[in-house]
Amino acid sequence: MKSQIIDLLSYINDSKEEIFDKFIDHIALTSISLVLATIIGISLGLIITRQKQLANNILGLVGVIQTIPSVALLGFMLPIIGIGATPAIIALTLYALLPIIRNTYTGIEEVEASIKEAAKGMGMSNLQILTKVELPLATPVIFAGIRTATVITVGYATIAALIASGGLGEFIFRGIALNNVYMILAGAIPAALLAIGLDFILGFLEKNISRLIKPILIGSLIILGIILPFTVANIWFDNTFKVGVSFEFMERDDGYKLFKKNYGLELNTVELQGGLLTQALQDKSIDMLIGSSTDGRGKAYDFTILEDDLHVNPPYYATPLVRKDTLRKYPELERVLNKLGGKISQETMMELNYRADYQKQPINEIVKDFLSEIGFQTNTTRKTPKPDIIIGSKSYTEQYILAEIMAIAIENETNYDVELRTGLAGTFICFNALINDEIDLYPEYTSTGLMAILEVDNDFRSTILYDKNKVLEYVREEFRKLYNLEWLTPFGFNNTYVLTMRNQDLSKLNITSISDLKEYLLKKKNMS
Repeated sequence: MKSQIIDLLSYINDSKEEIFDKFIDHIALTSISLVLATIIGISLGLIITRQKQLANNILGLVGVIQTIPSVALLGFMLPIIGIGATPAIIALTLYALLPIIRNTYTGIEEVEASIKEAAKGMGMSNLQILTKVELPLATPVIFAGIRTATVITVGYATIAALIASGGLGEFIFRGIALNNVYMILAGAIPAALLAIGLDFILGFLEKNISRLIKPILIGSLIILGIILPFTVANIWFDNTFKVGVSFEFMERDDGYKLFKKNYGLELNTVELQGGLLTQALQDKSIDMLIGSSTDGRGKAYDFTILEDDLHVNPPYYATPLVRKDTLRKYPELERVLNKLGGKISQETMMELNYRADYQKQPINEIVKDFLSEIGFQTNTTRKTPKPDIIIGSKSYTEQYILAEIMAIAIENETNYDVELRTGLAGTFICFNALINDEIDLYPEYTSTGLMAILEVDNDFRSTILYDKNKVLEYVREEFRKLYNLEWLTPFGFNNTYVLTMRNQDLSKLNITSISDLKEYLLKKKNMS
């Protein structure tokens, strides 16, 4: 335990500058959203105290918004607003409304009628009654709503990292993708401390709200005046060259580190949930993405892959990775999976991904069409009360397709019942589920096994890295010895990392290769 704490502190110390930057981003997101929610929430709360027929409708609407899953709400806004801080601020503002509106309405309504009547009898106007009687008496209740909204907003702001809003959520999602507890804690601990700290400060202010209300309002306006211009400039006037990447890519040895080492690339990266990268490039929210060579949407969206002129990308051949205990228990399994070996070409995988991602066809139908074409039966019905074999996958389209291919092939070639557990967050979530006997197999990629899981010494790795057969044989031998796992026959296609840009930008900037991109970025940096 002591050594783990030391390792955590060491990681936090090594990453302190980035943690501080994300912490500031988190505060900015939270502050702007809360100020907007407070202005809107108190205004609506006051309106429904005067127009009571609207109360149920408005409170019901914001209550419904509160029940919408945060990821879904962010997803709804992406086609309209795009990625970044703007949709995050809108979502956070919406989530913060309910406690503020409800407490404003409740606080005003709980002011005794006799007090309001006395004020009216003294000749006060409705506005004077509101500002000099109702609001001062209701302020502690209203402030309690703001306090609740603050804690909610700090928590939800971590989820907004999925759409490149920045903040501490980036560490959390990187850690989940890589199953790195230190990364998760590097994001979670500061976020928790921020929530606790703000709650403590607001708790103190709540008790002294009557005499501190003016300094609080003035201070809030000053803070907003400082933060808002920088945030607005960052959102709407940021013309830097932005590169969209997945959370996992940033920390893997075969990800950003490999490109940076070999090309000397210094990129302004925007971390996104992997499935949103193509949409972000299409919407011009980013200038380039680093994604999959088998993504089938490039042709439809008029994208082009940059030439890897230094041949940095290693081979990533998709292969069933299976527990040897499972192969012994179900002897027909290896035969069926090997029957799929070599059957999925690069073009075929791109077409399958295209049908799922762009044409929005059901994966089950796509897979059945493909398997029928290569001679498999596809007429069994899945029964999973007590499955024989559990197949996992990572959380992107290609993995869903490969898992479904294996499942339908097994069901039709054997008497085994299959259950799918798809959408596991990343490589290490799947891998740990496999070695812990929570799943029996999942599709993995050869160089991911070599570089991300085995973490082979750089000097040795360089001797085999670009030979697909040597990589496969090495990971087979090591995984048998270390984990009692088996790499079967590869499906046939190579899905490596690629840098992709819009064709119109490539033509305008005269870029065809990654080295050309490096030269362009250096010129752009020198000009600025």
